[in-house]
Amino acid sequence: MDEKRDIWKSRKGFILASIGAAVGLGNLWRFPFQAYKNGGGAFFFPYIIALFTCAIPLMILEYTLGRKIKGGSTKAFKSLGKKYEWIGWMQVMIPVVVMMFYSTIISIAVIFMFWSLGHAFGIINWMSNPGELMGMIVGGGSGPFDFSAGISKYLLGFVILVWLSNWAIVKNGISHGIEKCSNIFTPLLMFMMVVFMINSLRLTGSKIGLNALFTPDFSKILNPNIWIAAYAQVFFSTTLAVGVMIAYGSYIHDDWDIVNSSFITVLSNSSFDIIAGITVFSTLGYLVNSTGVEFNSFGDGAGIAFIAFPIAISTMTSNIFLQGLIGFLFFFCLFIAGLSSSISMLESFATAALDKFKIERKKLITIISLIGFLGSTCFATYAGFNYILDIVDSYVANYVIATLGLIETVLVCYIYGVENIRNEANKFSDFKVGKWFNFLLKYVTPFILGITVISNFIKGINDFSTYTFSKLMAELVFGWGTVLLMGIFATILFKRKWENKSTNKGRD
Repeated sequence: MDEKRDIWKSRKGFILASIGAAVGLGNLWRFPFQAYKNGGGAFFFPYIIALFTCAIPLMILEYTLGRKIKGGSTKAFKSLGKKYEWIGWMQVMIPVVVMMFYSTIISIAVIFMFWSLGHAFGIINWMSNPGELMGMIVGGGSGPFDFSAGISKYLLGFVILVWLSNWAIVKNGISHGIEKCSNIFTPLLMFMMVVFMINSLRLTGSKIGLNALFTPDFSKILNPNIWIAAYAQVFFSTTLAVGVMIAYGSYIHDDWDIVNSSFITVLSNSSFDIIAGITVFSTLGYLVNSTGVEFNSFGDGAGIAFIAFPIAISTMTSNIFLQGLIGFLFFFCLFIAGLSSSISMLESFATAALDKFKIERKKLITIISLIGFLGSTCFATYAGFNYILDIVDSYVANYVIATLGLIETVLVCYIYGVENIRNEANKFSDFKVGKWFNFLLKYVTPFILGITVISNFIKGINDFSTYTFSKLMAELVFGWGTVLLMGIFATILFKRKWENKSTNKGRD
């Protein structure tokens, strides 16, 4: 191993950092409503199959590739052939873009943290009507081009705090920055979520929510869309194909157990999905029982965390101080979940750039953080947060990530060799993966990802015919425009010469 290259100090720290990277704010609302809309308890059957046929094999692949190459996505893909380096750069463009809008959502959690403290000490009473506060933060606007609507001073101010947190942690590297924070944040996050889950189960009406979530509708089990939804949930939830796990794998010791680490990472993340599902629907069951609202009355996105939970907390106890304290802990939990994912995204690009260019880590992280913050200011506008964010998120997730995941699987399996990956993964693993691993990665995973990619493009084409002119322009400018910009910057970085000659290895 290169003596100058940082490494994880402990396997525990590496696993906790990987779990923290996978677990994010999306777990809290994406999984519960994917299950709810796709057959309830019946959804868990394809979901579990997806874990073992897609998520775990791909996690093993990315950890193994990172460790073998001792580099991030760009170096890993370059090792497959010089022309494939571009794929690596395109892959690490994803977390840069995602961080730009993800930071605004994290900042709302921070705002609600401080407002909860104000609530606890009687300065402001807002929990029974969080919609008013949310409206004040995110404002409005007539559409994605309505920049005259203004910018949210709340979002902008706290986005600065989020980026400073990212910068302060990642600039110190793997062992002294990310690992130290992960050793504290990840266990704390999981402990707090278990506490919130247990508390939600004791709420009157929680059974109504649990029945809605877990009652199986087996009539949907043969619907191909349910299977695609399950695989998409597992794939995106585990932070695969965005360079994070390849980067994290590049810093592990040569003799660490990769197979067990992959199982632990994926199953821990899925456990968080289940915990989040129980917590969300127990809470919604309570609200349905006490206020008569519908399960989807708060939407299936951020409204769950920022609207439903404050209302639920306000009705758990009449003590204002306890309401504020519980609210603070809950939104602090969301902040940790968001930050643990955010720092991994920053590291994904940093590792790729440090592999190729001779630049000091602190300087690089400062540059990326400044560029990221400038991008975040776009999403801190009322038009940006309310309209552009959803468009960019949809295009990056549905088109770029899924497509690159398919390309990664095919290239690694057929150029590097799936048998080589399996042998490398098994080398120091207590539990050895067998030939089934080869079959899954060569045939099953590409087939499922291929169907997902094709389905997403077909749906996108069909949707285009239903759009108004203004909607079409928004999709082209902010959707495909973002994809085009990612491709342009990936090409610019790809064309630059490798400055670190020791890492400039690849097939011509």
